[in-house]
Amino acid sequence: MSVHSEIRKVTTHRLAEMKQRGEKIAMLTSYDFSMAQLVDEAGIDVILVGDSASNVFAGNQTTLPITLDQMIYHGRSVVNAVKRALVVVDLPFGTYQGNSKKALSSAIRIMKETATDAVKLEGGSEVIESVERILSAGIPVMGHLGLMPQSINKFGTYSVRAREEAEAEKLLNDAKLLEEAGCFGIVLEKIPAQLGEIVSKSLRIPVIGIGAGGGVDGQVLVIHDMLGITQQFSPRFLRRYHNLAAEIKGAVGHYIEDVKSADFPNEKEQY
Repeated sequence: MSVHSEIRKVTTHRLAEMKQRGEKIAMLTSYDFSMAQLVDEAGIDVILVGDSASNVFAGNQTTLPITLDQMIYHGRSVVNAVKRALVVVDLPFGTYQGNSKKALSSAIRIMKETATDAVKLEGGSEVIESVERILSAGIPVMGHLGLMPQSINKFGTYSVRAREEAEAEKLLNDAKLLEEAGCFGIVLEKIPAQLGEIVSKSLRIPVIGIGAGGGVDGQVLVIHDMLGITQQFSPRFLRRYHNLAAEIKGAVGHYIEDVKSADFPNEKEQY
């Protein structure tokens, strides 16, 4: 039986209900129609159209170069495929920081041109004005704290965040600030597991972790990392569920052999 025949669309309200009853939330990234269709049909709760497309699709070293137009392209491609999951699109670097009017216009463009369910942005008190302005337009917002890849040049490293007491306290205060502003959920990236659990228990809204331990309300991974398509990236929090890189290269190698040997196409494969 297909998932869609029995399961209704996931909404921000349903995510809140899942947290209340202690049901973990499963979230993965997708950036294109074909992959999003498979991920949605498998029964994922949330699909993040992440600015990580900058890395896995474009080969950039950071998430900074990806543009609003490119995020809209990826977002639309994913939304076209999805029937069940809640879809969240990242606001890319430079489209919301330091200018709340620009933040609102960026978020409106994403909502209108992709038909996504929500947007996500990085930061706490520094971007709270942008968060509030976007929310004032009725656009659902997901926060992102801890390691914030768009701020890599400020931090200078992708190492674990909030180990020190002052930064941990700021993170917890920022999380509460985002909840009070009206965010429906928060992603916590690469922080100590104990802090992740404290944040999750301190908030009514769902907290999704990536390298934030098992005490949060759900988990998210980049699909290319989880499937083993990318091999260069091996942080502690990554569990590879497949080695698609080897399978794809093997299949392509087999195809090349068949073409070179004139085995493909055979008589049944031509008109």
